[in-house]
Amino acid sequence: MGKDPNKPRGKMSSYAFFVQDCREKHKSKNPGTSVNFAEFSKKCSERWKALSGSEKGKYEEMARNDKVRYDREMKSYVPPKGAKKGKKKKDPNAPKRPPSAFFIFCSDKRPDVKSKNPGISIGDVAKKLGELWSKLSPKEKSPYEQKAQKLKEKYDKDLAAYRSKGKGDVGKKGGPGRPSGKKAEPADDDDDEEEEDDEDEDDDEDDDDDDD
Repeated sequence: MGKDPNKPRGKMSSYAFFVQDCREKHKSKNPGTSVNFAEFSKKCSERWKALSGSEKGKYEEMARNDKVRYDREMKSYVPPKGAKKGKKKKDPNAPKRPPSAFFIFCSDKRPDVKSKNPGISIGDVAKKLGELWSKLSPKEKSPYEQKAQKLKEKYDKDLAAYRSKGKGDVGKKGGPGRPSGKKAEPADDDDDEEEEDDEDEDDDEDDDDDDD
């Protein structure tokens, strides 16, 4: 079955936005010139690794905004009949991944940037926030970094407790050695594994952003 043209465009990672930016700049400097994809990808990867945290910040903000857009559009999207269902939704009780220091800074300063620049686009908001962040001294960044660290520690504890509780519940349902009818639903194991898979996928995406 072909792709549904009405399905919302997939969300982009920060690295994808960076590559898109590089591609547009290359086209403007070299109009009509064909691009060697392998060579271009390699150069983009090298440039990405050389960027500072503040320089990556605007792309991370763009990715965050795109995820909000995607999640919003997916809520109102109705797949056509017969379409293959995607992954099961994440457990709403699962701990949410904590924001980075830069994201906390963006949440704090975004309303101010918007109020001073009415009608500004999402991309320009991200760019301005990245510039503001890069101008901060280590001392000025410290409160955001400390808050991010506390949130991460809390997340790690909550996640460990969540996974431990999930595995404990599965053990209670199964009984010693054999399943007891419908009550020993193996779907709980799938939920735990899927949650861990989702976490791994998120980590992989983060790694892609940093390593690529």
